[in-house]
Amino acid sequence: MTVAEPERPLVLVVDDDAAVRSSIEELMLSVGIDATGFGSTRELLDAELPERPGCLVLDVRMPGSSGLDLQQQLATSGNAKPIVFLTGHGDIPMSVQAMKAGAVDFLTKPVRDQSLLDAVTLGIERDIAQRADARLVKSHVDRHATLTARERQVLRLVASGRLNKQIAYELGITEVTVKLHRSSVMKKMGALSVGELIRAWDVLPAHLRETAT
Repeated sequence: MTVAEPERPLVLVVDDDAAVRSSIEELMLSVGIDATGFGSTRELLDAELPERPGCLVLDVRMPGSSGLDLQQQLATSGNAKPIVFLTGHGDIPMSVQAMKAGAVDFLTKPVRDQSLLDAVTLGIERDIAQRADARLVKSHVDRHATLTARERQVLRLVASGRLNKQIAYELGITEVTVKLHRSSVMKKMGALSVGELIRAWDVLPAHLRETAT
């Protein structure tokens, strides 16, 4: 395995029509995008998938769980992998439901190759951006975990715009102690400025910001 492989895009095609799956896989491969096909949503859910950027190309109507069912299930489990829907039986309410739930596009079969490639490209770009955001959040969460309870209080107050003397008064400590805590917080959070520290605070999950009291 080469170093680059984990970051190579992988498109997951879910359609109960084997001919459609093969056609889409071949189209993806023709432009250098890896693709793997599944005959049902259950096959996909049961598969051990590599952790790679990409998107899903889902048929809406399939035996068993539909593509819309899978979209809802993935969203509930916290898997926000972008989805491009394909359907031969599309209707407006169905497409509205899919798009409101975050689908990249809702295309009707037979679909033009370029339309599908454009939608898949957008899905891959969205997933790469989401993965980068997730890594950033994880980095800040891990750094936040190294803070003491007092440092978390100081961080919250600094992020809310309080001055050192205001923080000292609110926490019942000296201004010198506040400065020491503030310096430690910036070092542990990897922030070179108050602006960077506030941006780090802003991307922390809400539950961490709310418990920093």
